[in-house]
Amino acid sequence: VQLVESGGGLVQPGGSLRLSCVASGYTFNTYSWFRQAPGQEREGVAAIGRSGIITYPDSVKGRFTISRDNARNTLYLQMNSLKPEDTTMYYCAASRLSVGGLRGANYNYWGQGTQVTVS
Repeated sequence: VQLVESGGGLVQPGGSLRLSCVASGYTFNTYSWFRQAPGQEREGVAAIGRSGIITYPDSVKGRFTISRDNARNTLYLQMNSLKPEDTTMYYCAASRLSVGGLRGANYNYWGQGTQVTVS
């Protein structure tokens, strides 16, 4: 099982980025995106369950959109109106649970991360 993220980079404030995560080896029920800066707690920024239930924290609601392409086993995170405080590493995660939400402990599989810098 492998999760591979891509799409990070440097963008100006107010700009957009689209992250992708390809899952290989298994089709999971729930996917999510987390972010974590050095020395800070991991924060869930979006989750999508098997039935399509989507969860966002208030910090990104209205700016980030999570989606999945089950045929391609690919997860996406469209990030708009980016702010400098969005700068950090972003990780995709996967779970066999039907609904994982934004709790990191619900996810067993993690990607290696992709850096997003807003400056």
